[in-house]
Amino acid sequence: MKNRIFALCVSILMSVMSFSVFAEGDYYRLQDMTEPALLSETENAEILAMLDKASEKHGMDIVILTVPEVEEGLTVEEDATEWYEYLGFGEDGVMLYISMEERDWYLLTSGFGITAITDAGIEYISEKFLPALSDGDYVTAFNTFITYTDEFITQAKTGKPYDVGNMPKEPYSLPMSLLVSVGIGLLVSLIITSIWKGQLKSVAFQTHATSYLKPGSLSIANSRDFFLYRTIDRVEKKNDSDGGSSTHKSSSGKNYGGGGGKF
Repeated sequence: MKNRIFALCVSILMSVMSFSVFAEGDYYRLQDMTEPALLSETENAEILAMLDKASEKHGMDIVILTVPEVEEGLTVEEDATEWYEYLGFGEDGVMLYISMEERDWYLLTSGFGITAITDAGIEYISEKFLPALSDGDYVTAFNTFITYTDEFITQAKTGKPYDVGNMPKEPYSLPMSLLVSVGIGLLVSLIITSIWKGQLKSVAFQTHATSYLKPGSLSIANSRDFFLYRTIDRVEKKNDSDGGSSTHKSSSGKNYGGGGGKF
């Protein structure tokens, strides 16, 4: 707890020094408690402005917290959860937690955030920001986290949150666009070729072989049925995951969702 109080004091002091234009008593949705700081003052101001804009848009807290290490005796999940409550963030929220010592990340959800960003959503969003986070490009990683969190919350407000089987559609990449274009060209060519080929036929197609036999030229003494093919009906196995969010309780008894890993 002493480490936590010290880190909080350092964060508040840095915030006061860097953002004196804010009114006394405001809390900050970007808490960079690492030493040295991950962001420059300019970058800090840029990310904080994005967090405030997205948070005010949705009426909930979208926050980022970076700490030097996980509190001794706690798991990453427990530390992220305790920090969220300790810093007094809102009932509805989403927090990206980063611990630098062991390179841990955790995406914590609270209230409506649990509905907006399910377990599948956490996996989807993390895949977007982890490459930049792993490379130490924190501005891009944080920007990506905010952008996709904003998109997921916006979608959830329609009553159909992104989840298993209903994820954002990925834009076509250049190679994919080229493949689609070539495929369309081939299809059109096949259709035109088939039309031309059909116009060249002078004899109508016959469905039975007997149409091509001369009367009385063939006599069949024995006949036998051979089954050359069989039909198999396949039923898709139901996915064990029905989507939604797994939750855990904080020491205060409040429910939170979330998931994390290494970067």
